[in-house]
Amino acid sequence: MSAATVPRALFEVLADARSLDLLGPMDLDDQIEHALGFASAFEQASTDRDGGRGQAAPGSGAGRAGPRRWLDLGSGGGLPGLVLAQYWPSVPAVLLDAAERRTSFLSDAVASLGWEDRVQVIRARAEDAGSSEDFRGGFDVVWARSFGSPPVTAECAAPFLEPDGLLVVSEPPSPGQTDVRWPRDGLAELGQEPLTTVRARFGYQVVLQSSPCPARFPRRSGVAAKRPLYRVSEA
Repeated sequence: MSAATVPRALFEVLADARSLDLLGPMDLDDQIEHALGFASAFEQASTDRDGGRGQAAPGSGAGRAGPRRWLDLGSGGGLPGLVLAQYWPSVPAVLLDAAERRTSFLSDAVASLGWEDRVQVIRARAEDAGSSEDFRGGFDVVWARSFGSPPVTAECAAPFLEPDGLLVVSEPPSPGQTDVRWPRDGLAELGQEPLTTVRARFGYQVVLQSSPCPARFPRRSGVAAKRPLYRVSEA
């Protein structure tokens, strides 16, 4: 799948999101390609994690190995979530966002695309949803496109992930200091470790949930931003 082959109904939904200022200013085709990059990063990281056992090659098309259940953290106008729901058309998914305007749009979009049986839209703070028995440890992958700083994203994602699950985060396309943005010692508090960095046209960081998220996380809403587990200070 590519931006050129996205079904018209989905493209029109995303165009509506852009017209409502729910997506950024980047060209829509480029935004779709960026969303598809999350899938490629997941497939590559899954192969790295599993040593190539039983995994489809990245971008291998129909029948590709995919997640069992995923969550889009801070789904906004539906990227990457709606594109990935099209890419893996049989995988249950949750689109999570705290804003009523965005979740109302997403609910209408899911209904118009006929995905209500497998794509759930939840309006909640990530810290609150991550404490819920319905969602805690219930996903093998979490996507984060522009949710927050690395320590905030890691802390908010960790409670959703099962052991061996993956957090896939959009990163700046130019090479950065991965050990500063995603330090092993800082992530270890959450039961996480950096797994791989994928850089092509767009950049993605993949973090492995190597053990269950400790019960003390997530902290109360807003605490992760005010008192992050580690500081990022790149030159």
